[in-house]
Amino acid sequence: MKHNILVVDDMEINREILHTIFEEEYDVLLAEDGREAIELIEKKAQNISAILLDIVMPRLDGFGVLEFLNEHGLMKKIPVLLITSDTSYESKRRGYELGASDFIIKPFEPDIVTRRVRNLVELYYHKNNLEKMVEAQTSEIREKNAKLAAMNEHIINSLGTIVEFRSMESGNHIFRVRSFTEILLEHLLRDYPEYGLDLETAEIIASASVLHDVGKISIPDSILMKPGKLTNEEFELMKTHTVQGAQVVERVIMDDDPAFKKYCREIALSHHERYDGRGYPNRLKEDEIPISAQAVSIADVYDALTSERVYKPPFSYDKAYQMILNGECGQFNPKLMDCFRKAKAEFEAKADELK
Repeated sequence: MKHNILVVDDMEINREILHTIFEEEYDVLLAEDGREAIELIEKKAQNISAILLDIVMPRLDGFGVLEFLNEHGLMKKIPVLLITSDTSYESKRRGYELGASDFIIKPFEPDIVTRRVRNLVELYYHKNNLEKMVEAQTSEIREKNAKLAAMNEHIINSLGTIVEFRSMESGNHIFRVRSFTEILLEHLLRDYPEYGLDLETAEIIASASVLHDVGKISIPDSILMKPGKLTNEEFELMKTHTVQGAQVVERVIMDDDPAFKKYCREIALSHHERYDGRGYPNRLKEDEIPISAQAVSIADVYDALTSERVYKPPFSYDKAYQMILNGECGQFNPKLMDCFRKAKAEFEAKADELK
């Protein structure tokens, strides 16, 4: 199928010459002035591959047509060659500023005009098709990322539920920890921008928090469900769930989502580290501990205190709140403690909602 070319010139002889030059290779549309050209463009813009445009014309000149094409976003899709006897710098400057692709000076050589038009038509054809291909590929990538996110979400929820089932914890523990983490991070990103968090990152960390105890899959039932205090040997074995959890993440979470996998691993490995360096497994201190793990640590401790476990009844919200602030559950980041104070009512409301 032939490409369409629009020739706009108020001189009939020029229109006929250009029609003769291009009629074998292109379907040629003819317009006597700028207004007639715009009428044709409005009707057939999708099928016009190039415009050969005179500058000096009655009713509306070539610059007026260029302004119309710019206003309607067509300059990026259709190459425009200005055909004129005006060789002044001002005309060329204005033409190029308005997006003209080339100038052809009258009188012109047919072979040269043909080649220049053909080159521009081919250039814009490939450019426009490349943009469509990129758009299609971008859409495909978005779709794949959405499927991947849904798959990862399913995996982490399933693993989290398995851990809860084995440890006989209340069924909503992982979802409460996720919600508490999200609340805490909302305060942190608003009040402490130095951590470089944004809403998207906060959502990823909150989702990754579901796997904080995934390493408990490797802990024997006799220890995991023991109603009394663990012996030193048993506690040392229990502590290995952090390292085991990081290894599970490495094996199970797909590499296609590196940020999500990174936060899952950080949280599984480091959510029992403490700000003063007395946590485990690596005795990290202060901001050596990833902020993701620090936030999940507070959320996990709060839910553990306010929930019934095989080894204890639940504490009241006020008691749990004071225990955390007083350092009875280990030392936490002072900035996160400030966020925790501000989020007290939100934590309690969310705990009531998810019980």
